[in-house]
Amino acid sequence: MHFNAYGGTGSLVAVDLLNAPDRGHATLSRVLAAHQISRPDLTPEQANNLASWLELVRPVFGEADTGRQVDTLNDLLRTVATGVQIGVHDGSEPHLHYVNQAIDTAERVKATIAGGLAVAVCGVGGRRLGRCDRTPCAIVYIDTSRNGRRRYCSRTCATRVNVAAHRRRATE
Repeated sequence: MHFNAYGGTGSLVAVDLLNAPDRGHATLSRVLAAHQISRPDLTPEQANNLASWLELVRPVFGEADTGRQVDTLNDLLRTVATGVQIGVHDGSEPHLHYVNQAIDTAERVKATIAGGLAVAVCGVGGRRLGRCDRTPCAIVYIDTSRNGRRRYCSRTCATRVNVAAHRRRATE
């Protein structure tokens, strides 16, 4: 499965921000820089704003009901400033931005995430936005596998679940 550039960017940024080890401005800024977000450095206030908003995004992952995903994303889209414009920066060719580039970084990232997840839900019905099935793991992911049947964030979590099931069966 392949996301287009806009949907992929917003979705992948969401995953990495939600899975970040902490919500400090330095950590969140590093994640944004890794995704080549322009002006990635967040102030502590912007990081707090973004971190609070990210918790509203988390329910989109692992939600089996597409209707609830759509409702959640529509609520998020209503809260972000958007505006289509042509961007030319960092030596790139002219390309479209679906987010107003004049607003602060946290607001741009929120709009990028909401738009990217909306593209993902519209493209594949949202079933590829997952949350690890191993309790208590809270890692979210995008299922890019061919068959779309991913259930765990990593082989490590899948192995832990399978080993625990094997041990339960062995003691019964």
